[in-house]
Amino acid sequence: MKTNIEKVSSLERKLNIEIPAITVEAAFEKLFKQVQKEAHIKGFRQGKVPMATIKTMYADRVKQDVVQDLIQKHYYEALKEHSLDPISYPEFEYDVPDQGKDFAFTAHFEVRPEVTLKKYENLEVEKEKLQFDEAQVEQVLNNIRSSKADFVPVFEDRPAKNGDFAIVDFDGYVDGQPLPGGKGVDHNLELGSKSFIDGFEEGLVGMKIGENKTLNLKFPDPYHSKELAGKPVEFKVVMKALKKKELPELTDDFLKSIGAEESVDKLKETIRKDLQESEVRRIEQDFKNRLLKVLVKENPLDVPPSMMKDQKQALVDDMKQKMIDQGMSDEEFQDYTKKWDGDFNATAKEMLNAGFLVDAIAQKHDLRWNKQDVEAKIEAYAKQINMDTEKVREFYAKPEQAQRLTYMITEEKVIEFLTKSSKIKEVEKSKLKDSAN
Repeated sequence: MKTNIEKVSSLERKLNIEIPAITVEAAFEKLFKQVQKEAHIKGFRQGKVPMATIKTMYADRVKQDVVQDLIQKHYYEALKEHSLDPISYPEFEYDVPDQGKDFAFTAHFEVRPEVTLKKYENLEVEKEKLQFDEAQVEQVLNNIRSSKADFVPVFEDRPAKNGDFAIVDFDGYVDGQPLPGGKGVDHNLELGSKSFIDGFEEGLVGMKIGENKTLNLKFPDPYHSKELAGKPVEFKVVMKALKKKELPELTDDFLKSIGAEESVDKLKETIRKDLQESEVRRIEQDFKNRLLKVLVKENPLDVPPSMMKDQKQALVDDMKQKMIDQGMSDEEFQDYTKKWDGDFNATAKEMLNAGFLVDAIAQKHDLRWNKQDVEAKIEAYAKQINMDTEKVREFYAKPEQAQRLTYMITEEKVIEFLTKSSKIKEVEKSKLKDSAN
C-alpha cells in the first residue's frame, strides 16, 4: 500500500491511498467465493455454481463490496501510518476497481486544530459586583399579593391612569378600511402593561368613563405582519369602565390562606436567600463566559468548517424554538437569522475555540473528569431536583448525555484553575465593558 497526505488547508487533509493489484485480486476472489457459497441459481446445487457463472452474474455487486472492503481496511491503516485523527466523517473518491489492476482512492476530511497555548494564566477579566436590592424581595411579595388581588370598579370621577384596568371597545382602521382582527368588545387592558402597539395605552390614560376618542398611531417597523409594518392605523375607542387592583394585606393569616406555612418574616428571609443565591449563580455564569471570551481572544484557533456548520445550526435551532415560543413566525425568523448571521457565526466559532482550549488545558494540567467526579455530580443533581439517584444515573448513562456531563465537569475544573491565576476586577453591572453572552 502506498499513501501520501496532502494539506488542503490548515485543517483539511486529503489522504491518497494506492492498493496493489495483488491485494485487489485477493479481495475479489474472497468475495466471489462467498457469493458462490450462498448463491441460489436454478439448475445448480447451493455452493456448486461454476465460478465463471458467478463472476458473470454478480460482477457489479462484488465490485461494490470490494470497494467497501478495501476502503474500510486500508483507510484506517493509512490513518495510523500518518498519525491522523479525523474530526469529520471522510468523503471518499475512487474509480470502479478491476481485477488484476491497482486500486486508488482518496479520503478528504478535517482534523483537530493544533492548540498552542499562548496565554491562559494571569488573564484580566471583569466580574460583576454582587449588589443585592432589597426591593426585589418586595417585588416577589407584591407578585404573591397580586395573584390574589381583587379588581374593584373605580367609582370616583377621575381619568384613567397607569395601573388601572380599562374596559374598552375599539375598532381599528387601515387606509380607511376595518383592520382584520382589530376589533375589541369589553376588552380588559392594564394601562402601562405595553400589551398594545406604542401609543395605544398612552392614549387611554386621561380618558374618563363614557368618553370616546380616536387614536392615530403607526404600526412598528419591523412588525410580525409585514403588510402592516410602519403603516398608519386609526383606533376608535370607547372607555366603558375602569377597575383598580386591590392587594390583600400581607399578614401571617393571608399566607396561611394560600397554603404557605411560613410567617411573613420567615418568608421574606427565604425569598431573600433564594434571590441572592440566584444572583450569585447568574454572576458566576456571566464571569465564566467572560473568562472564556478572554481565553479565546488570547489563544485564537482555526475552526473545522464542518464543526462550525453544525455548531451554528445548533445555535439557530435553539434560538428558533425560543422565538417561536414567543410568537415569531417562520418567515420572521428567516429574516432574523439573516440579520444576525454574523453573530451566529461569531458565537459558534467562540464556543468551539473555547472547547478546544479547555480540552488542551485539562490535558496539560491533568484536570480531566474521573469516575468519582461523575458520581458526585450525579448525586448532587439527584439531591437538587429531589429525584432518585439511580434514575439520574440512568439518564447520564446515555452516550450523548454522558459526554455533556463529563465535558461540563472538565470545564468546571479548568474554570477553577484559570480563576485562581486570573486578575479579576469587580465592576458594577452598569459599568461592565461588554456583554459576555
